[in-house]
Formats: sequence, C-alpha cells, structure tokens
Amino acid sequence: MSQPLTAGDPAPAFRLPATPRGSAGLEDYAGKTLILFFYPKDDTDACTREAVAFSGMQSRFRRAGADLLGISRDSMADHKAFAAKHGLKVRLGSDEDGKVCEAFGVWQEKQLYGNRFMGIVRSTFLIAPDGMIQRVWRNVRVPGHADAVLQEMTSFR
Repeated sequence: MSQPLTAGDPAPAFRLPATPRGSAGLEDYAGKTLILFFYPKDDTDACTREAVAFSGMQSRFRRAGADLLGISRDSMADHKAFAAKHGLKVRLGSDEDGKVCEAFGVWQEKQLYGNRFMGIVRSTFLIAPDGMIQRVWRNVRVPGHADAVLQEMTSFR
C-alpha cells in the first residue's frame, strides 16, 4: 500500500462517468479549485446529509472559485436516482471499479460492529488550480464539514 496523499502532493489524474451526464476528470478542473469528496454509499444517512450540504452550498463554493465533485463506487443509475430524490445540484462521479478510490487512498479496511470489510473512508480533498492537493480531511464527520471546507478554501486565496 502506498503512502497516503497529503498537502503538496499532485492529485492523481482520473476520468469517471458523472451526473448529470458525460464524464468528469481532473483535467476538466485545470485552472480551478476542486473540492473532491469521497463518500461510502448513495442514499445512506450521513452520505445524504453530506451531499445535501455540499449541494446546498454549491453557489457559495462557485462564487469562491471552486467546483465540487462527489465520488463513490455506486453506479450511474444509483447516482441519478440519489440526485433526483434529494434535489442534488453537485456532480457525482461513479467509480464502480474503485481505481480512483484506491489512487486517492480512501479505499481502506473498516470495522463496524466487530466486522471488518473494505470500504470508502469519508474523505475530502481540496485541489488547487495547479492540480496540487492543498488540504485533506480524512474520517470526515458530516455536521459542519461543508462550512469548514469553504472556510479553509477561502483561506488559500
């Protein structure tokens, strides 16, 4: 297993199918700040609250010069249903094979009720316009997270 990505590292290149249509890749955000958030599963409680929070603040992020992209291993059909059900404005990328999750180091062993399994560790990456990672949040707790990311992002300007 490689070292986890940290501030100062280049963000790994990727290209994924994304909502509402088409695809999203790191190069699409060249010259822009990208808030890339990884979450475990569409339509689960914490993941829904996180996506709704980022979506609700999307216009504030854009005014501050940042785009948002959420990534999970859910299918495009699941992403589209999730976005429609909750009125999400934020784009969602589908990493069904898990290669992007692995490249960013968020696919890890987790434990719940004594059971060990592999899954996405909720993480957010602030990627500068030059493609360099400026800040990483791991094991994210959802309440207040989107606000904290926006505040941190504006401190780099």
